Amino acid sequence: MKSLTIGKHTVPYPLIQGGMGVRVSAAGLAGAVAKCGGVGLIATAGLALNSDHTDKKYFEADLLALKDEIRKAYEIAPDGVIGTNCMVAVSDYDDIVRTSCEAGAKVIVSGAGLPLNLPGLTVDYPDVALVPIVSSVKAAELIARKWHKGFGRLPDAVVVEDPDTAGGHLGEKLENIGNGDYDQYETVRGVKAYFKEKWQLDMPIIAAGGIWDRDDLERALAEGADGVQMASRFVCTEECDADPAFKQAYLDCTQEDIGLIMSPAGLPGRALKANIDQVRAHDIDGNISCPSGCLKKCAYKKDKERFCIVHALDRAQRGDRDTGLIFCGTNAWKAHKMETVAEIFAELFD
Repeated sequence: MKSLTIGKHTVPYPLIQGGMGVRVSAAGLAGAVAKCGGVGLIATAGLALNSDHTDKKYFEADLLALKDEIRKAYEIAPDGVIGTNCMVAVSDYDDIVRTSCEAGAKVIVSGAGLPLNLPGLTVDYPDVALVPIVSSVKAAELIARKWHKGFGRLPDAVVVEDPDTAGGHLGEKLENIGNGDYDQYETVRGVKAYFKEKWQLDMPIIAAGGIWDRDDLERALAEGADGVQMASRFVCTEECDADPAFKQAYLDCTQEDIGLIMSPAGLPGRALKANIDQVRAHDIDGNISCPSGCLKKCAYKKDKERFCIVHALDRAQRGDRDTGLIFCGTNAWKAHKMETVAEIFAELFD
């Protein structure tokens, strides 16, 4: 099993741990994955909540909490590759990216929108690897052209996310998900070929969505990917930062419990759907006003539609299975036991 090099950073195993907010993948999980030889990602969305800085205003607390988590992750894995997952859709995206660099993140993975200005935000940190998330060759082409024209830079790797299997926010229209038209590995090979033919680059392409076990990993590599991104598999680990009740929801769920919802961010998302009415009722019937303004565009902030995404995710991470929103991939039902990150690496990489 070959190593994975992204920009100037190499890890022994071709695995990135996907970012899971709010605080599902924070320092504990990211540090453990990096210590085992993968890329550990801290999900930056909503870190202000449930932090040591709740006495501060939301955006100030967000940046302070991000610095805390990166520092804690490096305490676990001093020589590891720690990065952040930064959502384009959040209001303080620019500050989150810059603070990630200042605090020592070696990789920035960015999705939930097209990160067209990401190189400009990181110009003072050329060693930080930049990795956009796409679901189509067209999106990869657009990012490459914009980055090259505006900043003289190209991605250091590209994550190709499968909207039919991935968890959390998905970069595809709701009506296009699950209709049988999408072929993840055709997209992987298409993005790979584009960078080879247009830019003469052997671009590392990371397959994300639906990766659970060694068979999935080996298939991804055989189909042309250079590595995989895994998120849901790491939830039921001792090191995952979520409350035990959150992890138990994965252990209890069935395949039928997993479905699509519409986020107030304007993006579809995959989650445990049984309690979605309670999630809405908590925020709408409770007449809760937008507490943070965390998103650039938000149906709840504007018209009190759906629910407050950051607080719904925060409630779940704290263990509220009644009114908390629990994101997951299509394979979350395969979780049957608690394990450690090291045990997962041993299974995947023998």
